[in-house]
Amino acid sequence: MATATRGPEGGGLHRGVRARVHAPPGHDIEPGLHPAAGLNIAAQLYTVRELLRDPGGVGDVLDRLHEIGYAAVEVAGVEPSIAAAFDEALARSGLVACAAHVSLQALQRDLAAEAGRCVRWGCRYVVIPSLPAEYHSAAGFERFGREAVGIASALEQFSLELVYHNHDFELTRWGGRSGLERILESSPVMAELDTYWLRFAGADPAEWIRRLPGRMPLVHLKDMTRDRAQTEVGAGELDWAGILEACREAGTRWLVVEQDECAGDPLDSLDLSYRNLSRLLVT
Repeated sequence: MATATRGPEGGGLHRGVRARVHAPPGHDIEPGLHPAAGLNIAAQLYTVRELLRDPGGVGDVLDRLHEIGYAAVEVAGVEPSIAAAFDEALARSGLVACAAHVSLQALQRDLAAEAGRCVRWGCRYVVIPSLPAEYHSAAGFERFGREAVGIASALEQFSLELVYHNHDFELTRWGGRSGLERILESSPVMAELDTYWLRFAGADPAEWIRRLPGRMPLVHLKDMTRDRAQTEVGAGELDWAGILEACREAGTRWLVVEQDECAGDPLDSLDLSYRNLSRLLVT
């Protein structure tokens, strides 16, 4: 039996897949390019999930993100109780929705409904943020790869593209191959690599990004402290010069700032990350 281990990866990931980042109809122009770097900066709404519980405050949150300088949001956690308020606030905020996180279970249950919401928001990418525990094995990751073929094909009917976001468990290895490799080698799914979780698992984020040229339209940017806690971009120990250069080389379109837990106001954390990232992009 193969032993599960976790560790750094090497080599390319183009075998048996369609490696591409192309624009579906109506999505050929990306708004909000960072003027110095030719990259788009978005805020992941999971960071401000607690502030979005009140429908009356949704507009203020989106307005603040726009004032900070973000070009877009990556949608997550828009519950039915705030759906109408979110739609209205997004339409008038000056922000675009570059992508949405949608669970595998939701796509399996009613793909058309989930795709319809993404189209309504103007998203281009549908991101599966994680996998249920029953997929956390060599066979499970390969099973998801096969299922992703059908999901990606169905989403193409809505001019949407399927993306997968990693945590650390996908870096566990069986027989020399990680779960993330098994997913990417067996399906057309694209990647939204997460810099924090890659480093947490012992991998080099820049190395992983360089392995996916043309196949990583989005990246999650969050930093790591010495004690491995999440922190604002530029406030921790990750090699941002190397990561951002790798993103340019890979053709990444969206730099998505996320912080799962913040010491203070999450909007202040997103503000600091944006300011630090803007400086890093021009140095």
